[in-house]
Amino acid sequence: MKSVAILSLLAGSAAAFAPSPVSNAATSLKVSADLNGMVGTSAETGGKIFDPLNLSDWIPADRARAAELANGRSAMLATVGYVFPKYFGHFDGSVSVDDPIAAIGQSDLQWWAQFVIFCGTIEAYKYRQELDGKSSTGGGEPAIDWMKMYPADEKGRKEMELKELKNGRLAMLGIAGFVSVSFAL
Repeated sequence: MKSVAILSLLAGSAAAFAPSPVSNAATSLKVSADLNGMVGTSAETGGKIFDPLNLSDWIPADRARAAELANGRSAMLATVGYVFPKYFGHFDGSVSVDDPIAAIGQSDLQWWAQFVIFCGTIEAYKYRQELDGKSSTGGGEPAIDWMKMYPADEKGRKEMELKELKNGRLAMLGIAGFVSVSFAL
């Protein structure tokens, strides 16, 4: 009985190294027509649109991209804000810790009011510029470009938009990791 059990274990483990049959069936994702031509397909996504849950069937592609860019920009700022106090110090005021999560609770109500007013002012300005035909999501003249860094040629614009999108995606993962580790410890 013991030898039968050992023999069946060896046969099972040997099957793990046998070549598997190769399927020539092609797979394709159902892609919304709105996604064709959007910036964001590159080597990381295999040159294809990454939408495994078919969210583009429920959410307009331009709205989803605007949300992705806004969240990516916020995540890039949050990542800098998370790292800055620990390595460079913090400004004078009521916040006395280097931990950004603890600093949220120590901030004055006045600071939060100023922050909300500042963010609202920027969003209102951006909205007004979009009504005038400018864009905050790429594909046209930028709504906010105070440093005049947005390229004039189409190839340069696509490259800049792809870089911003990739950095935003990375920052969203990064800040999610920072915050989860902060709560885990």
